[in-house]
Amino acid sequence: MGKKRIVKTDPTSEAGAQAQPEAGAEKEQKSTRHVDSGVLYVESTYNNTKLTLTDSKKNTLAWSSSGSLGFKGAKKGTPFAAAKVGETLAFKAQTLGIKEVKVVVKGVGSGRESAIRGFISKGINLITIQDKTAVPHNGPKPPRPRRN
Repeated sequence: MGKKRIVKTDPTSEAGAQAQPEAGAEKEQKSTRHVDSGVLYVESTYNNTKLTLTDSKKNTLAWSSSGSLGFKGAKKGTPFAAAKVGETLAFKAQTLGIKEVKVVVKGVGSGRESAIRGFISKGINLITIQDKTAVPHNGPKPPRPRRN
């Protein structure tokens, strides 16, 4: 059993009357940032695809991933899921007023191209594509051979 809620009423006001806001008190409007250009970071692994939209100073404006859209398990790493992530992030970018983006791709997953295609399908111009995938120069030491 949870706690019992006690409702107190103010004796000066009428019973059950809602408190009305004063005429001078107005609600704050949500201020949306308007940015002309941004940077789209695509991180594509074998298991997931993540997209982050930033401004030129690397401040995050919006992000999305295939896991956050409801894809589960092996479906998160598919090109279809990556295209859906690109489309949803493009809608967020349009509300911010972004007209053109630079793309930085990182990772070896199958959703690299389809995430970009889904993003630019909504009418946002693409300036450059840069690949920042980490490449091992020699990698770790291989395991020793098994003894029989």
